[in-house]
Amino acid sequence: MKRWGWAGTGVALALTLAVLAVMGARDPGPTRDPGDLAAPLPMAPRSTTGSSTAPPPTVPQPANPPAWMRRVLPGEKPPQFVLFSFDGAASKPHWDRVMPLAREVRAHVTGLLSGVYLIPDSSAGSYTGPGHRPGYSSIGFGGSAADVALRIGYLNDAIAAGHEVGTHYNGHYCEGDEPSVGRWTTEQWDRELDQFFAIVERARQQGFRLDPAAVRGGRTPCLEGDWGQAFPAMRQHGLVYDTSQVSLGVVWPSVRDGLWEFPMPEVRVPALGKQVVMMDYNLWYALNGAKEEPARAADFRQVVLDTYRSVYQAALNGNRAPVVVGNHFNDWAGGAFSGAVEDFMREVCARPETVCATYTEVIQWMQLQDPGLLEQLRRMPAAVND
Repeated sequence: MKRWGWAGTGVALALTLAVLAVMGARDPGPTRDPGDLAAPLPMAPRSTTGSSTAPPPTVPQPANPPAWMRRVLPGEKPPQFVLFSFDGAASKPHWDRVMPLAREVRAHVTGLLSGVYLIPDSSAGSYTGPGHRPGYSSIGFGGSAADVALRIGYLNDAIAAGHEVGTHYNGHYCEGDEPSVGRWTTEQWDRELDQFFAIVERARQQGFRLDPAAVRGGRTPCLEGDWGQAFPAMRQHGLVYDTSQVSLGVVWPSVRDGLWEFPMPEVRVPALGKQVVMMDYNLWYALNGAKEEPARAADFRQVVLDTYRSVYQAALNGNRAPVVVGNHFNDWAGGAFSGAVEDFMREVCARPETVCATYTEVIQWMQLQDPGLLEQLRRMPAAVND
């Protein structure tokens, strides 16, 4: 499940179990926009675990690097990176808003694609989630063949604009939809990733211009996973980063069991005085239990924007660690959360010393730096907002 904060964990867990008992597994069907699919409830975060002894995985350097893609000079601070990422990544109306905005402020974002959104409903049986029946996904499939063809087109536009496409895996089986991803073995993760890349390959035969080698990382459904089981499968499939774990405050990425881990920060929401994992659904749950109250959209939008601002300022004035902004393409609470993230992108990405980049671009930047400098940055205290 999406993580909430250390405070209120017991309440969140109790609510989670109660609602899951009522709801059961969900199949939203073909009529709903993938960007509007309901997310599961949040629960407590897990701190990062694993060994840092493995060498850092590497990616190719860009052919035409931007001016900021260089080695930091002695005494110079690193750029303040902000990483906008969108789970699911399949909603055209949201891409249609984000791409012109990103072009305006010279930002790149990362879409973490759920592979089932490239499978037409009529071909649902071609996918079998590990431990689940053929043709079942907790988030449905991609609609008609025409819907999938349209989706391939606008994802191609995003790739051509320099945005990154990673993986959100496929069937989105969270706790309560068993076997959930949190209980999968390495063999089951292998099967899920095998199918993700097979889905991408079939879409490439229909014109999808995503190079499989450019899929370098992702976020697990609901931030769940037994990392000792998941990470070997990720490495075997060429992934070099994960962004599913949680840190208290904003910290620099570190190598965990052979992958770069970009943790989701748990932060303080100033208007609430609560600690919350900085993802849209978690923020919504902290605000009102994830109830649809569109009349409160303006208030929610301001609370979330102020939270982003506070976290950004803490990192900028502190360790300069990349700020991971996790989001979905959604219209929850009258569009409050999508509106807040777009407001923040418009505001922050144009600032001096700030770079709104993809995960791969941050890795490319880190590869240019002195390893001693990166170690110093990782040892700095986490950026914790007021």
